[in-house]
Amino acid sequence: MSLDTSRPRQSSARWLWIASVAGILCLAGPTGRARAADKPVSFVNDVVPVLTKFGCNMGACHAKAGGGQNGFQLSLLGFEPAEDFEHIVLEGRGRRVQFGNPDRSLLLLKASGQVPHGGGARLPKTASGYTTVREWIRQGGLMDATTAPKLVSMEVEPKKAALKRQATQQLKALARYSDGSVRDVTDMALFESNDRAMADVSEGGLVKVLDLPGKVSVMVRYQGRVAVFNAAIPLGAPVGQLPPAKNFIDTAVFANLKELGIPPSPVCDDATFLRRVTLDIAGRLPTEDEAKAFLSDKSPDKRDRWIDELLKSPDYADFFAGKWTAVLKNRRDDASDLAANFAFHAWVRDSLLSNKPYDQFVRELLGATGTVIGNPPVAWYKRVKEPKDQIEDVAQLFLGVRMQCAQCHHHPFERWSQDDYYSLAAFFSQVGRKPSGTRDEDLIFHKRGMAAATNIKTRIAVKPAALGDQVPAIAPDEDPRLRLADWMKSPKNPFFAKVLVNRYWKHFFQRGLIEPEDDIRDSNPPTNPELLAALEKHFIESGFDLKELVRVITRSSAYQLSATPNKDNVGDRQNYSRYYPRRLPAEVMLDSIDQLAGTQTDFANLPPGTRAVALPDNSYNRSSPFLRVFGRPEGQSVCECERVQSSSLAQSLHMINAPDIRGKLAHANGRAERLAKDPRPAEAKIKELYLAAFAREPRPEELKAALAYLAEPRLNAAGQKVDAQRAARENFQDLIWALMTAKEFLFNH
Repeated sequence: MSLDTSRPRQSSARWLWIASVAGILCLAGPTGRARAADKPVSFVNDVVPVLTKFGCNMGACHAKAGGGQNGFQLSLLGFEPAEDFEHIVLEGRGRRVQFGNPDRSLLLLKASGQVPHGGGARLPKTASGYTTVREWIRQGGLMDATTAPKLVSMEVEPKKAALKRQATQQLKALARYSDGSVRDVTDMALFESNDRAMADVSEGGLVKVLDLPGKVSVMVRYQGRVAVFNAAIPLGAPVGQLPPAKNFIDTAVFANLKELGIPPSPVCDDATFLRRVTLDIAGRLPTEDEAKAFLSDKSPDKRDRWIDELLKSPDYADFFAGKWTAVLKNRRDDASDLAANFAFHAWVRDSLLSNKPYDQFVRELLGATGTVIGNPPVAWYKRVKEPKDQIEDVAQLFLGVRMQCAQCHHHPFERWSQDDYYSLAAFFSQVGRKPSGTRDEDLIFHKRGMAAATNIKTRIAVKPAALGDQVPAIAPDEDPRLRLADWMKSPKNPFFAKVLVNRYWKHFFQRGLIEPEDDIRDSNPPTNPELLAALEKHFIESGFDLKELVRVITRSSAYQLSATPNKDNVGDRQNYSRYYPRRLPAEVMLDSIDQLAGTQTDFANLPPGTRAVALPDNSYNRSSPFLRVFGRPEGQSVCECERVQSSSLAQSLHMINAPDIRGKLAHANGRAERLAKDPRPAEAKIKELYLAAFAREPRPEELKAALAYLAEPRLNAAGQKVDAQRAARENFQDLIWALMTAKEFLFNH
């Protein structure tokens, strides 16, 4: 509402006195006598919900950071009703509300669009909310922040339902208050579907499910409280014979598919499994020899044994170290970062190779002291210097909780407050720094003293406290960060193991059980709660064993399902009835192209032959157009969304005509040159290429087409035949290029 503010804000004590007097006087009404028959309209429980429902106190409107909109400021989503009362009643020279003539109040005139308003008509005169606000003004503008019953919980009815496709379900929102009363607040609640492709919901809470089968949720929000409605949308197809259940993952996945009536695809063939699992665990293609050996092996446990071999390999550590160092911001901004980047990457890699328990890995990172040379995890504190950045990164990365909003106000979708934010920040309040003997490198140490952080809004110092949990008093000589690490690894911690298994599940299945993978909250439920709980339990009981987690996921039949859909599961995007293909990450794709072309990419300050997945930091993106175009992350964020996995025109053009691709195909020591000189029959050489690219031999029609192409004469610009050696070399270059640009090569399937 575009009202300029000329009145300065009152101090808390002064405005509370003014507000209380105003409330007393205004209750009497214009005649000076209270209207006993009128039911008092509560500012806190009646008016503020209207402002929230109609978007007045959203971040894009009058709750905009930096002073609201056009001089009129409200608290975000009504979390500070006392401040809202001050802005509405006491500011703007009292023009926003006119107790003697409510209909002339600018609060109503602008909101209803009767006078020009930058936000348009938000609150129609016909809406019940308009009547509520008008009546509140007519009654004299009661301010009841200290007397109104407090909202203690929120419920939705029904909590869950099974709905046929295209069916509807009306939801009812119920608010429970501290005085024991329950109110139907459906008309003032906010409803939001977590997947609009599966279900839509009206402003009044009418849910309409669409055609996609699966699980969908609707968040119901009212004044800082949230409830969730969960709907199952069965397809209802006959499931028939299921693949064998190898472990608890299959039990949970197949039970869900049976409930929804979505038949899964069959288990994939050996060649597909070999290529898929090698890319997912080791970040590389299987070699021709590995493919031959695996395909010829007839033992029933060969898939399990191959998984174990991959987990023992340094390739596994290289690949997952790149994944972890990216989200841990191992970023090179200056040449002086080189030693820290290399040391930190090596520490992460060695931790993975030795299978250091995950809780120990996190403890060593958070509690790091000393110098980078003596203790490499100290490098994390070089990139993440401020306590607020430390807690925000730790919360999102290791707890799956996005705390950024709570620095300034109550989290809009969760229970986290500003005190929760600063209580978590207090764990890092005793991190000390002093210069070391190395340029731009600090020595990190624990400063003795009482750990605390100051809430910037209340100016009150708060002691360390875990999210939703208390921590016993911390002695001045005890490092609070280690106490935080102890709380994290507790089996009762509802976040630590859950976000890790969800993150790894997404790595292997393309989609997390919770999406985004690092946004764990009650209002964002998993699509398969039983499976997530079982994975979390298994991970804790294994002693936070990362390799065991990878092992149990990849051994499951669910992971080994074919990517080819059947007629019933073609629309499934969340229930894992088949494997969801995904484009290779930039580093893996570059290494795979090198492996197929028989070349290598050289990187500065690294030994020849170093794979792209083993690069220690982001600096190599600047020297590699390929890595930039295909979206290797820069390490700016803890969110894995920084990695670009979508396709683009630039990527297509790069594969068609980029100098580095042409150079690899025509390399003097490349595979095309070697095959052109190889005396073996053309059929054997074609089979080698298919094994190298796809871990399988060519199909009869593919072999026939490749043989015909290699046999065709090549002509120069003048239309003359080129010599046989050149023709063979160029033909093999074309064939290799055709394979490396095929979807079967560019995607893991």
